[in-house]
Amino acid sequence: MSTVSPFLDPGPRTRPNTLALAHLSRDSIQPVYLKEASGAIDGYAEGAVINTRFGSFPHSTLLDKPWGSQIRASVVDTGSRGRKRKLNNSADGEGLDNDTEDAGSGIATPKDVKTAASGFIHILPPTPELWTSSLPHRTQVVYTPDYSYILHRIRARPGMKIIEAGAGSGSFTHAAARAVYNGYPKDAHDAKGKVFSFEFNQDRYHKMREEINDHRLDSIVQITHRDVYNNGFLVDGESPEAECVFLDLPAPWKALPHLSRSKPTPSQLASSELGDIITNGSEWKSPLRADRTAYLCTFSPCIEQVTKTVDVMRRLGWMEIEMVEVAHRRINVMRERIGYNIPAGERGATQAAADVEEAIKKLKEIEGRFKNQRRQPRDGDGDIDMDEDDENAVNSDAVNGNGKTTSPSDEAEEAPSVKPWMAGRLIHRTEPELKTHTSYLVFALLPQEWTEAQEAAAFANWPCGKESKVIGSLDKEARKQEKREMLQGKRRNKEPRSKPQGDGPSSPKKTKTAS
Repeated sequence: MSTVSPFLDPGPRTRPNTLALAHLSRDSIQPVYLKEASGAIDGYAEGAVINTRFGSFPHSTLLDKPWGSQIRASVVDTGSRGRKRKLNNSADGEGLDNDTEDAGSGIATPKDVKTAASGFIHILPPTPELWTSSLPHRTQVVYTPDYSYILHRIRARPGMKIIEAGAGSGSFTHAAARAVYNGYPKDAHDAKGKVFSFEFNQDRYHKMREEINDHRLDSIVQITHRDVYNNGFLVDGESPEAECVFLDLPAPWKALPHLSRSKPTPSQLASSELGDIITNGSEWKSPLRADRTAYLCTFSPCIEQVTKTVDVMRRLGWMEIEMVEVAHRRINVMRERIGYNIPAGERGATQAAADVEEAIKKLKEIEGRFKNQRRQPRDGDGDIDMDEDDENAVNSDAVNGNGKTTSPSDEAEEAPSVKPWMAGRLIHRTEPELKTHTSYLVFALLPQEWTEAQEAAAFANWPCGKESKVIGSLDKEARKQEKREMLQGKRRNKEPRSKPQGDGPSSPKKTKTAS
């Protein structure tokens, strides 16, 4: 069995004991852990089975298939499964032995499956985007439009380390693991990209830890059960050296003092509604990498949370603070068939003629009906020949724009041979239901730590106050004097040079005379 996560390298085919996603429809995806058929499971003689509205699919039909394959539904035997239900729901003890023997008799070997008449699904490899659409919701989920923009703004790249507070359902965790992945660490000292995730709720922590292990991401994601408001972000007493931070917390301003370069002052702690920060020893350890700029994003659904967070950010020295709201809108691209001769079920929303000839034909048909109605007597005394009207209507329908008679068979022969999925014009429409507000994203950055040694080295390379030809190194009078000298030099260059005086008479200047 491969130790690489299917989210990072799923391989060309499905494998047992790995996660796969059954694609039922556009907005319906069901996760499934594939199992090898080793006998009857849950009463099914075929082994593990996925039941959907499109049919039943035994796991044996999903294994060793190329990703993206279409899997047909199968006919499964539910007899022993029904007997097990009767065993559990039966109140008396009669016939239990016989039913138990029948239910257990199907555990011998998996039954050969037969393809059903209809129904199919597609088997897809797991990705963070598909997992977000199919995961079990334990908390509010960070959807793909949000976390893709967040990872871009916090500069998440392979080999970097990310702090995530508020793991929740694990949507952002899987996306961050893929963003920082640059290989599995060989040992504890091997510096690879990693996600340090913190969760306060114990039940969600255990569920999240189980999912991370099942998805084989435990070497890339380290999840910790902790209250980051009071205990901070250190891992085993050491700094994770993180460069990116994502806070999905109800009160992110309470966690911001722990993300400082130095220990916050009492006034800064008072603004964040925290008391004194408890440290292990007298030395302050920052969870951020000292020689890199740290990028932060907070995820808050209410504007009051944003206001409080921004206020504390400014007091703690965070810079370039910006709030963003992502409005996601899906655009559907499709082909629309238009024309009066297309059935109502296949015709698009636009009811119009396909071309000019069809429009002229329709106009002539309407004009013919109008003339026939004008010819009928209004008083109702005259007799109306219905056969004659029907014949005229048929003749009017059979005439096209060129004055030639046509029939349905002729139209079928003249129609070009176009594939059904290529028929019609290509159009695009926005989805009818727009997704509403999810949360506000607040971005900020904290510059790298600047020590006295770095300041001295920078002063040695670029000495301050000793520059030449720089406005800041001269006073006002010196700058004016330089400008006077520059202007005088330009005037001297423009003046004509004086000619040397010789002994001979100078030649007279030629003058133009009027002829």
